[in-house]
Amino acid sequence: MIKLSRIAALVLLAIIIFSTLSPIQMRPHIAEANVERALAYVLLGFVLALGFPNRLYQAAIFVVVTAGVLELLQIIDPGRHAQFADAVVKASAGIIGIFVGQLFVRTSGRMRER
Repeated sequence: MIKLSRIAALVLLAIIIFSTLSPIQMRPHIAEANVERALAYVLLGFVLALGFPNRLYQAAIFVVVTAGVLELLQIIDPGRHAQFADAVVKASAGIIGIFVGQLFVRTSGRMRER
């Protein structure tokens, strides 16, 4: 499960990087922009928590830094815009995903003990 979660984290990270830095017309659209941002980072945080259950602080730092750096890199593309509020949505969603993932790990561990 850990190896699969780590692979999923890499795939999600690649999708997030592409979606964040590609021209706006190439970005996939499935919902309102803030919903897409939050969903992507919640999923990333969740699989990071599953893939690195003993490194939650590092996962949280990774999610926050990734959100900030990718948002800043949007300055390079004139068709995109970097906004602090977007980075906050992404980072917060990632932290929530890590929290939910940790709850899942702890709950599943207790269920296996019974």
